[in-house]
Amino acid sequence: MSAMNAGDISWVTTATALVMLMTPALGFFYAGLVRRKNLVSTLIQCIIIFAVVSIVWALWGYSLVFGPSIGGLIGNLNLVGLNGIGIHSYNALAPQIPELLYFAFQLKFAAITPALIIGACAERIKFRSLLIFIVLWSTLIYAPIAHWVWNPSGWLHALGAIDFAGGIVVHVAAGLSALAAALVLGKRRGCVFWKDELKSLDKKRGASESKPSNIPYVILGAGLLWFGWFGFNGGSALAANDLAVSAIVTTNLAAAGSAVSWMLLDWLRKGKPSAVGICIGAVVGLVAITPAAGYVTVTAALVIGLSAGVISNLVAGWRLARTRIDDTLDVFACHGVGGIWGSIATGLFATGAVQVGVNGLFYGNVGQLGSQLLAVGVVAPFAFFGSYALLKVINVFSPLRVSPEEEDTGLDKSQHGEEAYNLE
Repeated sequence: MSAMNAGDISWVTTATALVMLMTPALGFFYAGLVRRKNLVSTLIQCIIIFAVVSIVWALWGYSLVFGPSIGGLIGNLNLVGLNGIGIHSYNALAPQIPELLYFAFQLKFAAITPALIIGACAERIKFRSLLIFIVLWSTLIYAPIAHWVWNPSGWLHALGAIDFAGGIVVHVAAGLSALAAALVLGKRRGCVFWKDELKSLDKKRGASESKPSNIPYVILGAGLLWFGWFGFNGGSALAANDLAVSAIVTTNLAAAGSAVSWMLLDWLRKGKPSAVGICIGAVVGLVAITPAAGYVTVTAALVIGLSAGVISNLVAGWRLARTRIDDTLDVFACHGVGGIWGSIATGLFATGAVQVGVNGLFYGNVGQLGSQLLAVGVVAPFAFFGSYALLKVINVFSPLRVSPEEEDTGLDKSQHGEEAYNLE
C-alpha cells in the first residue's frame, strides 16, 4: 500500500528539474574547454543525448534497469513503454512518490551519464556514429550496470555494494567508457598538448596548442553543475527528509574541498591558481561524493573532497606527461578516478550515524569495503571493454571519426553547418 506524500513529491520533482539542468550545464562546461570551431557541436551533443536517452529510457531502458530481475543480471521487459505504469502507480523503492516521478528522476541519471563520455572524444567524432553509440551504450552498458547496483535484485546489490547517487553507476561507468573512446578514436589532428610536442615540427606545420575557447562558459557550467548536483545527490534520498539535507551538505563540502585542493596544487606546481582548474576541481569533488553523500558525515565528506582534488589532478598531469592518450577533457581522470575514489571511500567512511546499519571499514565493517572494491572491480572493466568493443563494431558500418578535412574545419561547420560566433 502506497502512502503518497506531497512534500516528498514536491522535493523529488524539484530535484528532477535540478538534475535536468545539469545536462546543459555540462554542455557549457565542455564547450568552454574545446576550441572555438567545436563549441556548438559540443553543446548540441549534450542536448541531443538527453533527447535520445529520454526515448530509450521510456521505451525499454527503465524496464531493463528496474523491471523484475532475470537472475540479478538485467530486468525483463514487463515495463516496456511504461506498460502498466499509471498516474497512481508506485515503485517499492519509493512508495511515497508516483512511479512516473521515480521514472523521470532516474531518467536524468541515464541521460547525463553518456553525455559525460563525449568529453573524451570531443572535436573528432561523427554525429551520426555518436547517436548510434548512445542508443547502444545506454542499452548494453548502462542498463546492466544500473540493474546490478540499484535494482534490489541486482547481483552486486545483493553482495552489499552501495552507491547513493551514482559514483559507480554513473561516474565509474562513464569514466572508463571515456577512456575506451579516447583510445579507439585516437589523437586529434592539428592539436598539440604534450610539452615535447610543443617544440616539435608539428607546430611548424600549423598545429596549435589546445586551449579553452571560452573560460566564462567553463565557470558558468561548473557553477550550474554544482547547483544541479544538490538535486543529483539530495534527490537520491527520494524524500524530503533529514537524509536529503545531509546529502546536500556533504555534497557542498566535498566540492569546496576539491576545488581548493586542486587550486592549491596548481598554484604550487604552476605558480598561478587556474580558473579552469578551480572549476574542474569542484566537479571532481562532486563526482567523488556522489556514491557517499547519503552515508558519510560532513567531516568525511571534506576529507573525500580534499583527497579527490589531489588524486585527480595528479592523474590528469600523469596522462599529459607520460601517455599519448588524447582524452580531450580528461573525463577518465575526473569522472573515472573521482568515481573510483569516492566509491572506495564510501566503503571506508560510511557510518550508521547517517544511515542505520550501513558502516564502512572505519566503523568496524571491513565487508563493506570489500563490497565496494568488488563493484568497482567489476564495473570498471565491463564499462571499458564493453565500450571498446561497441565502438569497434560501430566503426565497421558507421565510421566514428569525421574526415581529416571536416576535423580541420571544425565540427560546428562540418557536422551542423553553424558557427558559435558570426565574425563577419
